[in-house]
Amino acid sequence: MAPFRLKVIRSMFGVGERVAPAITGRAAFELFCRTPNVKRLTAGEQRAVTNAVDFMAGARHHRLKAGTGCVAVHEFRPEPGRARAGTILVIHGWRSRTEYMRALIEGFRNAGYKVVSLDLPGHGQSAGRRLTMVSAVEAARQVAQWFGPFEAVVGHSFGGAVAVNAAVGSIAGLPKLVTKRLVLVAAPSSLPLVFDGFSQMLNVGPRSRIVMDGQVERIAGRPLSDFVGDRQLAATRVPTLVIHAPDDREVSAEQARLYAAAGPHVELYWADGLGHRRILSDRAVVERAVGFVAPVAKISLH
Repeated sequence: MAPFRLKVIRSMFGVGERVAPAITGRAAFELFCRTPNVKRLTAGEQRAVTNAVDFMAGARHHRLKAGTGCVAVHEFRPEPGRARAGTILVIHGWRSRTEYMRALIEGFRNAGYKVVSLDLPGHGQSAGRRLTMVSAVEAARQVAQWFGPFEAVVGHSFGGAVAVNAAVGSIAGLPKLVTKRLVLVAAPSSLPLVFDGFSQMLNVGPRSRIVMDGQVERIAGRPLSDFVGDRQLAATRVPTLVIHAPDDREVSAEQARLYAAAGPHVELYWADGLGHRRILSDRAVVERAVGFVAPVAKISLH
């Protein structure tokens, strides 16, 4: 967010906290849910999309109707002669898309799995400009109805949090997504902490924040305080691999430690020096993720 725009927004929320916290609280929540314009890519993002044209051309593309509109799902069949039973669901993070998950998709595909990758609402080729945990889990559940159950769900960043919430059935009225394993890459554990950081950045005051948090309970059927991944994993016992870089500047490494403390069914792998996004293309990370799901698999990366 541009410094001048951020300064104006902080000032508006400061005034709103004093005179109309109900309005500013709802506005803060809507701003939190607003997704980037997929047509306005940075130079680096455009290069990633361009470099993945052939990769994406090899997939079967589907559009599924979800609660907030159509979502795009990309189906990658295993390499000829390497097929094994099982399907992997891949979920990208905020301001991301299937193209950025290429290395992980190829790793599982080369190990013999069919991979389906979801473009979350408001991202990639999916419709909309709004994303919530509810709409994300709804979309994942829709994919599961067509392609599940899954050998594993692999999520990066916000996509990792979506994977956990889908697997534990945290959204009222939505059944659990069936998966044998979870792989969480650079994923936040505590949504309340994410809300804390957002509120501090935009100067959302305490009265406005109460209203903002209330919007979560209104649409999810649960209070924001329930959306804490380590407690969710402790209750569900799905075997989970957490991959995180100690130098991640977007999602603190402390979030990975929280996940790891959920119980002996959670493994933690430190990907030193890879930050928040380079971690996705690292060969050792891909090998660790695939090996966790298929211990005897041999993979090759192009």
